[in-house]
Amino acid sequence: MRLIVVLAAFLCASSVFADEACRRLQYLGDLYTVCTFDPARDDIRLYQNDRNGKLYGSFRALRNDLLEDRTYLRFAMNGGMYEEDQSPVGLFVQAGRELKPLDTKGGFGNFGLLPNGVFYIERGRVGVMETRAFAASGKKPLYATQSGPMLVIDGHLHPAFLIDSASLKMRNGVGVSVDGKAVFAVSNGPVRFHDFATLFRDALGCGNALFLDGSISSLYVPEWQRRDSLFPLGPIIAVAQMLPG
Repeated sequence: MRLIVVLAAFLCASSVFADEACRRLQYLGDLYTVCTFDPARDDIRLYQNDRNGKLYGSFRALRNDLLEDRTYLRFAMNGGMYEEDQSPVGLFVQAGRELKPLDTKGGFGNFGLLPNGVFYIERGRVGVMETRAFAASGKKPLYATQSGPMLVIDGHLHPAFLIDSASLKMRNGVGVSVDGKAVFAVSNGPVRFHDFATLFRDALGCGNALFLDGSISSLYVPEWQRRDSLFPLGPIIAVAQMLPG
């Protein structure tokens, strides 16, 4: 009986929680999905493992686990790069517990294209900060994920981005607006780093923004009937809300 009640509440939750957090935006000829949340009002968290320590690995697994606590998954996005075993590449903090330490070294791939950075969540506040600045800050956030490269650093584009680059990929990232909101964006098609970074800086007004990943870029927005499930996932950024009743 409890399961039936929870599922009934879940089916009507889309209309209850539909708040136009997400929108489609065309920029420089490319189409993006952009979702904005206020950390003072919205419950933004990072997820990796469930209460039993089992890796979620998908939006569906996270959704089902949250439903056990009568909590509705409003939004989710892949939340950073991960190893072959789906563990985070760099810093990962979940509910105040550091599951993986900060990585300040350079290296190969997008993560090693320094400067990289950290998206972090404190009580009522979110931030994106370059990795070494984060290390020096002494911050102990409730949630954090490290990824790279940084897209925008204090209003400046990452110096390695080329305006005429031939590297086109699906991309997703997160920035923080001037009024302190978390702004998530995913391209609906392949784009270059330079264009994706200027989207955050010039179109979305984010002085700092972080690349989360490319190609596997996944999004969960149930109000739009979008529930990407093509790739296994590591860290997940999500916004959830208690079901009514």
